[in-house]
Amino acid sequence: MAKKSAIEKNKRREKLVKKYAEKRAALKALAKDESLSLEERYNARLKLAKLPRNSAPNRVRNRCEVSGRPRGFYRKLKMSRIALRELGSLGKIPGLVKSSW
Repeated sequence: MAKKSAIEKNKRREKLVKKYAEKRAALKALAKDESLSLEERYNARLKLAKLPRNSAPNRVRNRCEVSGRPRGFYRKLKMSRIALRELGSLGKIPGLVKSSW
């Protein structure tokens, strides 16, 4: 199990990403728009830089929803490899069969 503080910090980041997503997208569009003057694009970049760092989507860490483990994460299942193996062995994941040869 991951530290509770790390899991909570990640949840706060996810909330900030959702809160600032539209504003961030609009500012990025302005900054990339080549029809605008250089000064307007620069001001858009400055406003973008003033947004909270944790509102950037790449700062959110993929974590297992069962254990909170940050590594060995399967995106499709939103679960770590260890949690997947445990739940699979218990028969709690439909269609998953433990292989042996």
